[in-house]
Amino acid sequence: MKLTRTLLTATMLSTLLLTGCGGGGAKVTNINATMGQELQDLEEAKGKGLVNEKEYEKQRKSILKRYK
Repeated sequence: MKLTRTLLTATMLSTLLLTGCGGGGAKVTNINATMGQELQDLEEAKGKGLVNEKEYEKQRKSILKRYK
């Protein structure tokens, strides 16, 4: 009886653990933008009015600092 309960518990636990290993279909994307590309994208965002002058300057300085 005790052995049966232990085996049943172990089987249920392993089943639960293995069903979580399916990967979930998550897609991982690695983006390697260059400093120039980031600055161009920022300039484009500014031109479209997506960022104001203050945000533009802040992000521009951040990009330049990251690539020093």
